[in-house]
Amino acid sequence: MDWGRAKNVLIYAFLLLNLLLCYQLWMDLRDQVSANLDFTSLSEETQQIMEQKGIRVLSPIPAATPQLPDITYRYSGGEQDQKPVQLKQPIDSKLIYSSFSELSSLLESEIPDIASYELDSQESEVGKYVLHPLVQKQWPLFRVSLELINSNQKIVAYRRPQIEIGPSSNQEVQKVLPASQALSSLIEKYFAPNTVVKDIELGYYGELFNSESQVAAPMWRFVLENGKSYYVHGISADIISPKTTE
Repeated sequence: MDWGRAKNVLIYAFLLLNLLLCYQLWMDLRDQVSANLDFTSLSEETQQIMEQKGIRVLSPIPAATPQLPDITYRYSGGEQDQKPVQLKQPIDSKLIYSSFSELSSLLESEIPDIASYELDSQESEVGKYVLHPLVQKQWPLFRVSLELINSNQKIVAYRRPQIEIGPSSNQEVQKVLPASQALSSLIEKYFAPNTVVKDIELGYYGELFNSESQVAAPMWRFVLENGKSYYVHGISADIISPKTTE
């Protein structure tokens, strides 16, 4: 028997088996992702447009349609013109992902309301974590940000917004339109070919006017892979695109 030849045959057989196993694993993962991203809430027409334009949605489409009111708040954005406030003691930045409650307890002496904020991983970037204040302890107020400045894996400073959130003079609560409906409008009218949607979240849209009182309405935010964001009004379905603030 030619043992050298037999050894080569065995090696090739094991390589082929590994390739088959890797392919099967990849197919299983792809099927799992497809199952998690359920597009049945979108109409057949919308799905056809997605396919024609090469649009991909990498985020699950939320099914919740809560009843929410408008809110009022006071905020000028003045902290953006100020230098960051240095922390007395730098804090391990890994805590923002691994244990936000522990991070909050370490920062509450300097940022007393830190626990009422939520990390926005879509807007955070190298050197800066972005957090938004929460309305009713659940819904982020987009465009109003607490910034945690990090360096060498340590949080070393912060910029904190001076904001007061209260109820609107109109206390009427209305059911928010489905995320699938908002997404369909964007796919059919706004998204360019090959657009990739990587995150969908419900929150409030805060304008940055320097006034005594401002109104924020519930909005669906759609973050694209290219960094742009679209906002769809949760009641009227009006769309705020990157090219307009109206």
